[in-house]
Amino acid sequence: MQRLFVNATFYTQWPQQPIATALLTRGERIVALGAAEEIRAHATGPVETVDLGGAFVSPGFNDAHIHAAEYAREITALDIRESRSLEEALAGVSSYASSLPADAWIFGGRWDYNTWTVPTQPDRYVLDHASGGRPAALPSIDGHTIWANSAALAAVGITRDTPDPVGGEIVRDAQGEPTGILRETAGDSLAAIMNSPAAGDLGQQLKEGQKRLLATGLTSIHCFDGEDARAAYRKLYDDGALHLRVHKSIPVTSLDLAIDEGRATGHGDHWLSTGPVKLFSDGALGSHTCHMNQEFPGENGNTGIEVIPFAELSALVRKGASAGIGVATHAIGDRANQLVLDAYQELFENPLDPNLNAVSNGATQLRHRIEHTQHLRPQDVARLASLGVVPSMQPTHCTTDIPLASTLLADHDLASYAWRSLTDAGAVLAFGSDAPIEAPDPLYGIHAAVTRQNKDNAPDGGWQPRERLSVAEAIAGFTTGPAYASGEEAIKGRLRPGMLADFVALEHNPFDINPSQLRHLKVKATIVGGDIKYWNETL
Repeated sequence: MQRLFVNATFYTQWPQQPIATALLTRGERIVALGAAEEIRAHATGPVETVDLGGAFVSPGFNDAHIHAAEYAREITALDIRESRSLEEALAGVSSYASSLPADAWIFGGRWDYNTWTVPTQPDRYVLDHASGGRPAALPSIDGHTIWANSAALAAVGITRDTPDPVGGEIVRDAQGEPTGILRETAGDSLAAIMNSPAAGDLGQQLKEGQKRLLATGLTSIHCFDGEDARAAYRKLYDDGALHLRVHKSIPVTSLDLAIDEGRATGHGDHWLSTGPVKLFSDGALGSHTCHMNQEFPGENGNTGIEVIPFAELSALVRKGASAGIGVATHAIGDRANQLVLDAYQELFENPLDPNLNAVSNGATQLRHRIEHTQHLRPQDVARLASLGVVPSMQPTHCTTDIPLASTLLADHDLASYAWRSLTDAGAVLAFGSDAPIEAPDPLYGIHAAVTRQNKDNAPDGGWQPRERLSVAEAIAGFTTGPAYASGEEAIKGRLRPGMLADFVALEHNPFDINPSQLRHLKVKATIVGGDIKYWNETL
């Protein structure tokens, strides 16, 4: 099949031809760009013409960090993220619970006690009443704390005698009883149930999820969910029902299995490929578990949680790299980022095989990453760039976290969400959403990166505006950056002959509108492999 896409401004990110007015595809690839009259000559047979109605066309958006399976599962799950008090949250739980069978689990939630009128973490007893006897396991907005009721704790055998696991905490009351708040690895047993058939048919959920992702202009994703998600993607692929390109990570708990099976980063094809192994250095700011060099204000001795101790982290980095598997390590606090860079630097300076290590010129296959990279010591900005580490960041985390970062980290010397500083130092930013923690819409991320403002365009001028990016740089964060991170820059991220025909048509040119309107841009069409996967009939 050959298609000629016309009546649009094609923003190619290809220096040899930055702008075109028509694009010709054959199969999954781009054949030619230019004026329609000129490029028709490249066609070899019948051509279908697609009129894009004056749209602005960008290379397809690529989310470098998303939990697409979690996102899909939560489409019909409980959602209390907008609750502004414990009472409001409990009312939401009660209303949702009443719609479920008596023996069903309650999943979802995404509560944020930091935004409640009385910001106190809840307990299992109030949740027991609201859930009507059903087991409930509700992740916080950042996913690093689980609020469980008594039935859920009993289901996984957590009692007053259960010790805290390495890298986690079972919060207890004055009598030593679990309160129902489980931090980091303490919630793993419940997370396993949340990501099991008890939460529904993942294959069907992913079908609905990908429809929604395609409607945001996404053509590729880097998914950081579990092995069940990998199996579900494989089934969709085999059935011809996978319409998004997926770069699928390896959970650290499956690293040995992946090595035994011979999986390595980049294996697969253009639709479903193996990504990096996902490690965790710390927790999250909202849960007060990110690993910091200074304690949180008013929390004597709390500098967060080191989820994987440094010696083990270093060993895992080397284990993955030596098997040809890239490493993507979650790090939010400045101490966590420091330790991850220490582990990567140790690998680079003492490699088992120099061909397995990322270097600053990007000449090798493995590109090790830091997921989130939120708060850095100023001296670690240049170090990260010089090591060739990819900062995989989510711009809307910054704008959501403005109140928290402004209070919890006010007296810390940090480079926070340092997009400009990292870019100027030579790092390649790979942007994503971390959905379902944030909305998966890349245009929300582009707006946040350009303005450093929240959805209400506050604060005036942006938070720490020196770290803002240009529109071109923000778009690159969702196109060329993720392609580079996955080693796919030869086929993705730009529009030029020979590359995959993945692109998104927007109703207006993002360079011509007020930056405050970027998050309101609408997607007219999403094309993956030359096929129209989403078309907005109202535009």
